[in-house]
Amino acid sequence: MDVSFILITLLFGAAATYFVGDKWASRAALIFSTAAFAATLYVIYRYNLGEGVSYAHKWISNPRVILGFQADGMSLSMVLLTTALTPIIVLTSFGNLFPKSRAFYALILFMAFAMAGTFLAVDGMVYYIFWELSLIPIYFIALRWGSGDAETRKKDVVKFFIYTFAGSLFMLVAFIYLYTKAGDFLDIHLYNIQLSKTEELLIFLCFFLAYAIKIPVIPFHTWQANVYQKAPAAGTMLLSGIMLKMALYSIVRWQLPIAPNAANEYKYFFIALCVAGVIYGSVLALKQTNLKKLLAYSSLAHVGLIAAGAYTLTLDGLRGAFLQMIAHGFVVVGLFYAAEIISRRYGTEEISEMGGIRIQAAKFASMFMILVMASVALPTTFNFIGEFELLYSLAQANIWLAVLGGTTIILGAFYMLRMFQQVMLGDKGGKVFADVTFGEGFTFIIIIAILIFFGLYPKPIIDFLTPALQKVLLNINPIN
Repeated sequence: MDVSFILITLLFGAAATYFVGDKWASRAALIFSTAAFAATLYVIYRYNLGEGVSYAHKWISNPRVILGFQADGMSLSMVLLTTALTPIIVLTSFGNLFPKSRAFYALILFMAFAMAGTFLAVDGMVYYIFWELSLIPIYFIALRWGSGDAETRKKDVVKFFIYTFAGSLFMLVAFIYLYTKAGDFLDIHLYNIQLSKTEELLIFLCFFLAYAIKIPVIPFHTWQANVYQKAPAAGTMLLSGIMLKMALYSIVRWQLPIAPNAANEYKYFFIALCVAGVIYGSVLALKQTNLKKLLAYSSLAHVGLIAAGAYTLTLDGLRGAFLQMIAHGFVVVGLFYAAEIISRRYGTEEISEMGGIRIQAAKFASMFMILVMASVALPTTFNFIGEFELLYSLAQANIWLAVLGGTTIILGAFYMLRMFQQVMLGDKGGKVFADVTFGEGFTFIIIIAILIFFGLYPKPIIDFLTPALQKVLLNINPIN
């Protein structure tokens, strides 16, 4: 079995989920997403044994395109995140009745297929195809099953589609130009192209524009909060938990090794831009009265720190970025799931209309509190490991950047704990809030167990990631 089996499972699962009909769609999606997760674990097991699990096949002769998928610590860790979160996201949707649910669940699996392909691809054109394919399902998920006024939702979703698609076209131009230099799109060949200083800077900026919109980095973030708010919970989880990781991963896999000199020369500018996003996102989160918008801006702050760490071009920065991508994926899915449960029970997302939950639902309040603590990087949680490495990498670059980046912990603790107090405590005049069901509690326990286990014992993931990241560093800066 090689990595292509994971993609086949997800693609076949998407088709099967659609054709089984609305009644069985959710169960089919859960079965196939779980099967993809099991396949990922088996591929990683074989990879750790030293067996070949990559895949390559000649696809198009002119232009020369190789249908190639690479297995290493970076790609497999992101595929594992994708296939682990997909069944969790499917589970969180069981409490909702979606019209045409077979299409809804099929799109979730198809999006997981596209995102996994993006993480695995080693041919730039194949990577670009998967990158764009991932945009199609989330567009329809947000447009068809989102909330709020239909016209406003359509406007926000179309804006998101145009933003991300337009940014991706710059990346396509960069790949086409690189093809004229290398003769193919394989990453190892693109890394070795000799570019002039101007060429390298332009290539770097083309990639940056595509990734900055997807992450998003300020000032390219204007689509994020509204789409996160209006998309159904599953769509928001896919966007925040996995899709934005595509761009963060791509910085390390494609942008930095292809344009290492530009990355080194202008790294302080891009680090500063990302750190500014940390502060900006935190300040906006402080001002929010809508729960999903608050979580959206909190996510903006956290991913800004991840991007800043990646641009430090150090092993600590790259490793911290990947650790935090994984940790952030689980905690943000948990938080948005909690927000969805509150919205179902209370019929609102406005924080001012919430309260009194802890008295009625002690189990839910306790689980939500753990997720809040993980979000603010409390020691013993997975998020602490990643944020510590990220801040340490910033300190190696410039101590003041680390101080400014650290505001995500201080401000994050303030607005998250204040939000918890307003949502969970007090008394809201007799509003009834039922405690978690078995299915809801089971989903939370899975997420919390992962966050605590790897917060206490991150060594397996660190050991899995480090060799691949060291190899990338040799391409970025041979003197490291």
